[in-house]
Amino acid sequence: LKRTHDMFVSDHAKSVAMDDESFKIKMDVKLKADYGAVLHMPVLKEGKDRVSQREQTLHFTLSDDPEYLITGTHAYPSGPGVALTADTKMHRNPSEGGIHSMALALPPSQARQDASRTASSISDIHRHAGGAERSHPPSTAMSLMEGGGTRNSSLMRKAPTMPKPQWHPPWKLFRVISGHLGWVRSIAVEPGNQWFVTGSADRTIKIWDLASGKLKLSLTGHISTVRGVAVSSRSPYLFSCGEDKQVKCWDLEYNKVIRHYHGHLSAVYDLDLHPTIDVLVTCSRDATARVWDIRTKANVHTLTGHTNTVATVRCQAAEPQIITGSHDSTIRLWDLIAGKTRATLTNHKKSVRTIVQHPRQYTFASGSADNIKQWMFPDGNFIQNLSGHNAIINTLAVNSDGVLVSGADNGTIHMWDWRTGYNFQRIHAAVQPGSLDSESGIFACMFDHSESRLITAEADKTIKVYKEDDMATEESHPINWKPEILKRKRF
Repeated sequence: LKRTHDMFVSDHAKSVAMDDESFKIKMDVKLKADYGAVLHMPVLKEGKDRVSQREQTLHFTLSDDPEYLITGTHAYPSGPGVALTADTKMHRNPSEGGIHSMALALPPSQARQDASRTASSISDIHRHAGGAERSHPPSTAMSLMEGGGTRNSSLMRKAPTMPKPQWHPPWKLFRVISGHLGWVRSIAVEPGNQWFVTGSADRTIKIWDLASGKLKLSLTGHISTVRGVAVSSRSPYLFSCGEDKQVKCWDLEYNKVIRHYHGHLSAVYDLDLHPTIDVLVTCSRDATARVWDIRTKANVHTLTGHTNTVATVRCQAAEPQIITGSHDSTIRLWDLIAGKTRATLTNHKKSVRTIVQHPRQYTFASGSADNIKQWMFPDGNFIQNLSGHNAIINTLAVNSDGVLVSGADNGTIHMWDWRTGYNFQRIHAAVQPGSLDSESGIFACMFDHSESRLITAEADKTIKVYKEDDMATEESHPINWKPEILKRKRF
């Protein structure tokens, strides 16, 4: 038995030695076959130690001459067996700086990627098994594979920074107007800038003098909350819509309803007038928007596609002529002539309650609880996020100076520089005496046509008017801006 055991051990040792020798031969052959064509190239300093052992195995010596002679076929021939000419036999060694920049420009090799994945998977196995992690974490493994050191930091491109925003004077509360007996839900300013209209949860529409803030007229007729109002620039008409499913046209010469637009199956949340043709667009909780001929009351198109309440609609003369935002978290751009969707924007993750168009640029912004996003017409290309107003955004307004205003359900107002997305002011006005703090909410806001006044409709049943602070200067109210890394998330 002892003799048999000794013979078995001896045979096993010989077999292991032969396997080792066979493995070494196979590795030598593989190295020569796969890398022989480039082994003559000089190596980086960091890699010399690692390569030296391989060079000894292959009995290969690098030339220190800046010029050396290459014989035989080219390392990277244009075709099989193409011989070098006299002109191409002499090659110059690349400088270390050139090698460095070339190496940094190259993507990581498949071997490095495999190694990093292997390191990651091994550490995962150890973690799930409850043992100590003996391998490097993926980031460390990757840096080790890349050769370590700080040279990899140059691989990272310089992150974009926010440009310096334009200075805007701060806005301050100028007037508080009381009179409604319920939440004030909507605002519209007439084209002559003499008066403005508000719609409220008290079921009334009130017309106010813009200069003095005094009540001029109250209109009754809706039997539920008035959610939207609009004043025509083409005729002496006022349009309103409400949670009673009704859309009304008021003749302001007689202060009477002259037309009804029937068709919506649920509460009508918003409306807008086309600027150049006699068309009215409304949107509703029935997940549709409807296009109406103002004169004939005909329902020209029913815009279907949204899967939840359509909360906001805007019209413009250029394509796309209609934009809608919905509680299904999408924005749709519509072809008015065909009555079909041109594009659907799905970047928002929460309900889109408001949309505003820039008065001069071919851009628009949308407000949601996740972000305010800016977009480019006509296809809805994403521009940037305006992050920081961490609340449900009910309303947006923008003026020609590039001041974007966002009003939220918690009563806060944020002022932004349109171009850079810099938040230069935050306002939280106190509720009127007798109201609860929980009744602090902004439902609508709008600049008047001179853009010198900002009007807000609020949950404390008041209308507030803001003006720019004439005494403010860049010295008294400096921009608190640093060239921070600009975060432009795609989603």
